Amino acid sequence: MCELFPQLRQLWHRRGGYLSGGEQQMLTIARTLMGNPELLLLDEPSEGLAPVIVRTLKEQLQRLRAAGMTMLLAEQNVRFVSELGTRVYVLEKGTVRYQGHMQEFLANEEVRRAYLAV
Repeated sequence: MCELFPQLRQLWHRRGGYLSGGEQQMLTIARTLMGNPELLLLDEPSEGLAPVIVRTLKEQLQRLRAAGMTMLLAEQNVRFVSELGTRVYVLEKGTVRYQGHMQEFLANEEVRRAYLAV
């Protein structure tokens, strides 16, 4: 896992509760991957993280995707998931309001504005 998140190697001696939010996120993903999951579920992985950590996390998730890892991300940061996802589901109060391919979603400004105010 240190190959995927080299920052963790330097923090090996530190307890999880003493890591930054981004370091904790990387540790959580690394620990999950050690179980060889068929599906990686991530809930708001970029929330509250510094931009440099968000970029690093996105790069590593792109590597996992390229290696064939299936992921399901619940995320509000469209920029973060725009290069990670293939399908988009916009939920509002538990109801699917939009579904489609990521590229179609990104190309449709009207839909993005209607559901995400982006």
